[in-house]
Amino acid sequence: MSVLAGVRPDDREPTAVRLGAMLARSAGEDLVVCTVVPSAWPAGVGRIDAEYQEYLDGIAQEALDRARTGCPSDLRADYVALHARSVPSGLLDVAARREVSTVVVGSSSAGMLGHVAVGSVAEWLLHSSPLPLAFAPRGYRCRPEAVVTRVTAAFGGAPGSADLVVAAARVAARMGASLRIASFAVRRRTILTAGVGSRAEDAVVAEWVRGAGEAQRDVLRQIADLPVAPHDVTTVVGYGHGWGPALEDVEWRDGDVLVVGSSSAGPAARVFLGAHGSKIVRHAPVPVVVVPRSAVTDLLDAPPPAA
Repeated sequence: MSVLAGVRPDDREPTAVRLGAMLARSAGEDLVVCTVVPSAWPAGVGRIDAEYQEYLDGIAQEALDRARTGCPSDLRADYVALHARSVPSGLLDVAARREVSTVVVGSSSAGMLGHVAVGSVAEWLLHSSPLPLAFAPRGYRCRPEAVVTRVTAAFGGAPGSADLVVAAARVAARMGASLRIASFAVRRRTILTAGVGSRAEDAVVAEWVRGAGEAQRDVLRQIADLPVAPHDVTTVVGYGHGWGPALEDVEWRDGDVLVVGSSSAGPAARVFLGAHGSKIVRHAPVPVVVVPRSAVTDLLDAPPPAA
């Protein structure tokens, strides 16, 4: 299997390559770096069209050369320049032909530094990819030899969400990483700071946290029954007025990856984020992996890692 890192032809900051290298090394997989340019068309009068294709081929090769320079030497990596009608379709075509486990993309250059910012390509993939998608925060950097040291699974306690956590536990065990189960208690931003409204919301949040705690304990019991479990499993709840503060309330460190599941309202065979999942991705200060439900099932059915 391989990890596929998609790079833009004009990408000067190969964050997807850095994250892809870390994921590939942690999973014991190869790395495929791909850049996509528009499909070729027949040359027109005066060779203008052909010259434009040569220009596109040139910038694609430059992008791959930059990626090759930034890729750690300990990884086996292939570099692919592809002509396709669109970047997302090209990446998914390569993923299908290369037996890819995860597709990695960078953040939009318009986003906040250090956070995940979903651009047009990532948005399209979020509604169409049958594979897990990994997003590198804007400006993401890691050591050349970096590996995943902790997998954090976002868990709201909804029906079916426990499967994602158990699947994340199996991945963490395979990578030799620890597992953290994270729930986020988000309060609405409101002008009301005192009185009945505030007290009522406090009660609602407290009841949600209690229910989330019970759900976390149930998942911990399922993880304990795995043939091979992560060496360390913890739980945490982040509090905040809004998703950004709630995620910031949780401690993050180098080597962290946050895992989010697809919404149960979407197609099982495709990535589809619900409202909460989308907000978690967009406020994440660490790399995020979004896993479609069909991929969760595959991870649960896979042979356990060696003890």
